[in-house]
Amino acid sequence: MLRRILAVVGIVGLVGWIGWIVWPSDAAQLEQAAAPALPPAEPPVVAAPEPPALRTETVELRRRDTLAELLRRGGLTLGEAHALATGLREAGADLRRMRAGDRLELSRGADDRIVAVAYAPSAWQRFHATRTEAAWTVKRTDVTPEIGTEIREGEVRNSLWEAVDAGAIEAQTMLELVQIFESSFDFTADPRAGDRFRLLVEARYANGAFVEEGRILAAQYVTEDETLAGVAFEVDGRTAYYDPDGRSLKKMFLRSPLQFTRISSGFTHRRPHPILGGVRPHLAIDYAAPTGTPVWAVADGIVEFAGRKGGNGIQVLLRHRAGYKTYYNHLSRVAAGVRPGVKVAQKRLIGYVGSTGLSTGPHLDYRVSRGGTFVNPLNEKFLPGDPIPNGQRAAFAAHAQSLLERLHAAAAPAAQVPVPGQTGDSPPNGDPGRS
Repeated sequence: MLRRILAVVGIVGLVGWIGWIVWPSDAAQLEQAAAPALPPAEPPVVAAPEPPALRTETVELRRRDTLAELLRRGGLTLGEAHALATGLREAGADLRRMRAGDRLELSRGADDRIVAVAYAPSAWQRFHATRTEAAWTVKRTDVTPEIGTEIREGEVRNSLWEAVDAGAIEAQTMLELVQIFESSFDFTADPRAGDRFRLLVEARYANGAFVEEGRILAAQYVTEDETLAGVAFEVDGRTAYYDPDGRSLKKMFLRSPLQFTRISSGFTHRRPHPILGGVRPHLAIDYAAPTGTPVWAVADGIVEFAGRKGGNGIQVLLRHRAGYKTYYNHLSRVAAGVRPGVKVAQKRLIGYVGSTGLSTGPHLDYRVSRGGTFVNPLNEKFLPGDPIPNGQRAAFAAHAQSLLERLHAAAAPAAQVPVPGQTGDSPPNGDPGRS
């Protein structure tokens, strides 16, 4: 009995001792009661899975291809392709001007379906189409050109076009140079090795990258005998080219009725005739050129005759003011709409080089008469166009001096081939060449 009582007492004591150790004191209980309850722990944030990256490929339009056919090859249905083409047209894309070699960017999703299409018809315009649930959404982005001014220069060695082939100047800029001086200089006959040209041109950039050359602001063409100079200036809302004294560089007559060929026979009163034999007058300039080369009117005029004319073959005869007439012989055909009584403007297409009539090969027989007498068109002093108006002469003089001084400062002792963006003001800011 005594043992049981001692066992119970021992157990009770042991429980009390453990309780005294584990149970917090009153002060601890008060502190716990005063402490704010902690908020429950938030569950960990699980990042949403990133959408799979798009796979982009570039495709090229083939010959005789249509946009719809290209898109169908890429995986679109005919209906989807037509819907996308319609969206592009509505956004302003001229799909009729798409040609073989034009490129599109197709972006595909994880299931290999096309989800976006990008088309840039030029550096200044871009279209981006995105697939939605029911249709395509097309956005158009226009890039404003950054325009600066740069120097271009080159030297004639074998031909004027060598400068284009060498990269010194773009083809369109070369044509503009020829047009500036075509009333004063015959580029089909007069260029010689050693001639030099120097131009101040607009240079157009997109997002800091050079894209193309713009208009010529000032030009010089230097030969052994003379220096031709022209400056662009706006009069009555129209830009034209004038010499440093304000005289128009556009004269009543152009120096040549076709572009970039060679003279095979000049104006003379004694030439052995290649077909009829003997020595006969050749009161014309013969321009050797391939059949089909375009021929234009050298001045404003009225068509007096257009058709076959004996040994002259197919001929167009134009009547001009001041008693002048021009004759274009041995044509392969007359241009559409050119018939007696029709008015034609300077540089209007009137026919094509051929070898009709008494001709030994494709060439243009070009003649000019004044008051009924044939004259040498290469020596004739034709009437100039209108000069700078008196009220704008001071402004023109300052403008011309500024541009021509820049050309002189850029003069180099040897021909150079400038790289776009390395000569002049670039990247550009504004258009200092406009008046």
